[in-house]
Amino acid sequence: MFSIINEFAVTVLFTILGYQVTILEFAAVIASLIGVWLGTTGKQIMWPWWGLSSALYGWLFLSYSLYASAAVQVIFIIAAIWGWFGWGPKGATSKNLSWLGRLVILGSGIIAWLAITPLLVSLGAAAALPDAFGLVFSVIAQVLMVLEYRENWMLWFVVDALYVALYWSQDLKFTSLLYVLFTAIAIRGWVNWRKLTREAIPA
Repeated sequence: MFSIINEFAVTVLFTILGYQVTILEFAAVIASLIGVWLGTTGKQIMWPWWGLSSALYGWLFLSYSLYASAAVQVIFIIAAIWGWFGWGPKGATSKNLSWLGRLVILGSGIIAWLAITPLLVSLGAAAALPDAFGLVFSVIAQVLMVLEYRENWMLWFVVDALYVALYWSQDLKFTSLLYVLFTAIAIRGWVNWRKLTREAIPA
């Protein structure tokens, strides 16, 4: 059984400009695209795809010693279960954070980022500083998404842009290109959820 799983992780599906795309990375990319795109609509059906893509990427990132990126996938799986039951069939309604709430979240995130970075360095993680940033602010963005705050898309935009550079530097080029799309999709998510916020306000 383990040999079959390992083969799935290392078998090359196709090559693009000299870059070998494994079955695992390709499956993770497709599941992620579907999940994130559905997320911009605020539909409940996004969560199973979110959980599946997180499981696949957790496995992939572990093999590249991106421990924070792998750890955050576990949190995403938990969030997918939480989001499925929290949103319910109605989907997300979308609401705004206060400016004070935004500042508190930003400050707390920076403190957590600086605290986690030395731990990742001690574990021998690759690219500890940006990986820790991605871990902290991905978790915050994920929680905001589950709680239906549209500011989650602001954070996803920043985090996804960071991951474009991080994963390219770690030779995960196919995934890096995926995050270019995610950065653009985050803008669409912000616009769509802004409409949901307006629709939720009583006339």
